[in-house]
Amino acid sequence: MRAWPLSIWVAALLVPAPALAQVSAPIAVSAKIDDAAVTVYRAPSRGGGPIDPNWPQGFAFITETRTVTLPAGTSVLRFEGVAEGLLPETAVLSGLPDGVIEKNRDARLLSPAGLVDAHLKRSVTLRRTSLATGKVVEQEAVIQSGPNGGVIVQTAAGVEALACSGLPERMLYSRVPKDLSARPTLSVLVESRAARTVKIQLLYLAEGFDWAANYVADRGTDGKTLGLTGWITVANGGVTSFPGAQLNVIAGRLNKMYSPPLPRSAPGSLVLKCWPMDITSTHPLWELPPIIEFEQEYADYAAEEVVVTASRRDRRAMAMAPPPPPPPPPAPIAPPAEDLGDLKFYRIPFRVDVSAKGQKQVALLAKDKVAVEQLYAGTLYAGNGSPQPLMTRLRVQNRETDGLGLALPAGVATVFESVAGRRLLVGEAKIGDKAKDERVDYDIGSSPAVQYKVTVQPDRDADFRLWQVTLTNARPFDAEVEMLIPFALDPAPESWERRGSSWVWRVRVPANDSLVQTFRQKMKGD
Repeated sequence: MRAWPLSIWVAALLVPAPALAQVSAPIAVSAKIDDAAVTVYRAPSRGGGPIDPNWPQGFAFITETRTVTLPAGTSVLRFEGVAEGLLPETAVLSGLPDGVIEKNRDARLLSPAGLVDAHLKRSVTLRRTSLATGKVVEQEAVIQSGPNGGVIVQTAAGVEALACSGLPERMLYSRVPKDLSARPTLSVLVESRAARTVKIQLLYLAEGFDWAANYVADRGTDGKTLGLTGWITVANGGVTSFPGAQLNVIAGRLNKMYSPPLPRSAPGSLVLKCWPMDITSTHPLWELPPIIEFEQEYADYAAEEVVVTASRRDRRAMAMAPPPPPPPPPAPIAPPAEDLGDLKFYRIPFRVDVSAKGQKQVALLAKDKVAVEQLYAGTLYAGNGSPQPLMTRLRVQNRETDGLGLALPAGVATVFESVAGRRLLVGEAKIGDKAKDERVDYDIGSSPAVQYKVTVQPDRDADFRLWQVTLTNARPFDAEVEMLIPFALDPAPESWERRGSSWVWRVRVPANDSLVQTFRQKMKGD
């Protein structure tokens, strides 16, 4: 069997679609999550780029704890408010005493297009403004076509397209069909030998999540230390929020197989078109606004503001302003990463609201004095004989003795430096996943003041070539240069660092000076 990645809008079921609908069983609804844990995995193919704001390409492993009340016998248990990108084939239920018979992904969501699709060939009430009298009237109509190619209705006056009169029109429905859900829902057919209330756990994978690491590095005035802070940004691209969740993130590249999505069967957007010809009131791409849930606290606040009179506002303005609140305490730092196979597992040490269609940042690390050295780096190649600038590189050894010593997830570091008492941006650098005791290089931009020039000449022996390298330093202080030489040297250096098949040449160039070095390359095949 093949596992298909699905979104909440796709009618993909683990059993034939009519299965649960044909079962005349009572329905038990679980609308509330007692507790949730959200573990987010990075998008496998994103690399160091930004998170996709429309639909994050990572995924999450979600654990929900719920309390459900089951009747005796067979019943349909509906889990409302699951993640939008839930993959139903990964859903696992524990805590049900007598097991699960079937699982079903409810694909029909409550939306303008969904309501029209559910009422095809059925009667609705049209509320519209009369062209003759200007009064609001209501009349019965039958929806004959829609929702994607324009909504066609039939009234006592004939067949017409909705929203073509140029005046306000709307459809009223007598009831909401039972198979339309306002929130993403997973249904299961369960068997219980007795009526009971039980606490269960629902575990599943869901697409539409992602996370990234960002760092801010402040160079000390001594030029030898960094102040390094790190942040984790978690994105939830779905319509479901997980308030007060235990949030975890997984660093490292996880192998996840790709499967193309199944064809979408949801009605999609509600499109209104005039027929047979367009007029000024036509809205070919018009949609009704989405259903938006908002917090009760905000609703109460908004209701209060509506009833406030002008005099009450004046009294509020005259009242003495309260003292400013104390500054918030610093954000707790995430504990050290734990091993998860060859991956790294980070637990956020406090509860987090993983909000729908939102991003959340939490602190990862804060180090004041991290030892750093500044280098000018490049890779030796022939080029065109003209001077080439070297890369300004800040190097940190990820060791406890150097003030760091943590597993660092891949991300982008923004580097600042203080100049004349002002904090200024000097560059940004991408880094990969770095283990403890590993070298971390921040390449923040090329330096035209430190350059190299290469001249290549044949040797008297045809098996060799001579490279003459000239390093120039136009800065008023010494420059530590690190050149990567990607070929074999003769004679082979004894004390140089070896990286793969390349040699690392480290040399100090005095201030406002230059240095010339000749290398003898041994040609390949010898």
